[in-house]
Amino acid sequence: MKYLILVGDGMGDLPLAELDGRTPLQAAATPNMDRLAREGVLGLTQTIPPGKEPGSDTANMSLLGYDPAVYHTGRSPIEAASMGVELGPEDIAFRCNLVTLDHSAGQTVMAEYAAGHIDSETAARLIESLDQGLGRAGLRFYPGVSYRHLLVWKGGPLGAATVPPHDRSGQSVDDVLNGGGGLELVAELTRRSWPLLQAHPANAQRVAQGNPPANSIWLWGQGTKPSFTTYQDRFGLGGVAISAVDLIKGLGVLAGLDPVEVEGATGWLDTNYAGKVAAALKGLEQGQVAYVHVEAPDEASHGGDLKLKMQAIEDFDRNAVGPLMQGLAEMGPHRVLLATDHFTPISTRTHGTQAVPYVLWDSQNPRQGEAGYNEADAAQGTPEPQAHLLVERLVEGF
Repeated sequence: MKYLILVGDGMGDLPLAELDGRTPLQAAATPNMDRLAREGVLGLTQTIPPGKEPGSDTANMSLLGYDPAVYHTGRSPIEAASMGVELGPEDIAFRCNLVTLDHSAGQTVMAEYAAGHIDSETAARLIESLDQGLGRAGLRFYPGVSYRHLLVWKGGPLGAATVPPHDRSGQSVDDVLNGGGGLELVAELTRRSWPLLQAHPANAQRVAQGNPPANSIWLWGQGTKPSFTTYQDRFGLGGVAISAVDLIKGLGVLAGLDPVEVEGATGWLDTNYAGKVAAALKGLEQGQVAYVHVEAPDEASHGGDLKLKMQAIEDFDRNAVGPLMQGLAEMGPHRVLLATDHFTPISTRTHGTQAVPYVLWDSQNPRQGEAGYNEADAAQGTPEPQAHLLVERLVEGF
């Protein structure tokens, strides 16, 4: 038996007047996901436990089969695992975004939480300069993908009330930069990054090309090293994790799934879908599990761009779900878990805690229904209050 877990990040949304009261999932053309919904067990599931922040870390942890209330120690330690950065007992890992801050009009505004989706090569040059200029024993910067990077800070301010940058898109961040409760050290390091980044030739080149400069770091999502029980130990299964996002690859590493580097995987609309599909199918030939994650719907949602969100959802269906299902059909019996990890409503441009639609589908037991893969139809289906139990149902049968 082969097991495929498909995650379209941030696809969940609220009804929109622009779509005549429908959600993007209802309005988008998604024949492959709709087929799974018709033939499988469809319902809503809660990926964000009470008291946990609605993020891709907690949500994807749930969908991988781990209860965030038990296993979650912070977002950035998961990304450290994906990058092969070993954390010591006193190390605090921080997510280090490259962002664009606007200091005009007497306040500091989060103009671009992703620095215009800066390319990884340019970002790596900036992070290297930051490590040379600000790094020291016990404080190290590590390059990641696009705007997403890592800071490991020995004895750093674990309890600092950091804020995800995408939660402040277009808003003032002065309260964070001037805040207390451990934020003083974070804000100091952030301000120290400004002159280094401002003077970097890569940013001058970006401005000359009409792109926003990556003129600040933004630290958040800190935590300590987590400890998981692997899929091999739990189920006797191995496999791969496919994503452009270090966070997801890190979760895969912790679960004992091999993270696959796919050339051209960007986390945006231009991601290499064919490469992801090929890597997942190869992983399923050699193992039993593939966790395939696509970031683009979430990124479009953070930008508040409905047209791009619709495109991202349809691309996911056409370029990932469809080809993967075709490839699986040649491998014998298989089961599929399809889900979005969390809501990222266009209207709020940030993550929500709403229950999300899921599907469990079995090639040996297709059902005959009429539902589609969307929030409204899932609300009429079979609820699963704890999303981390879905993997057990996937493996053990449903």
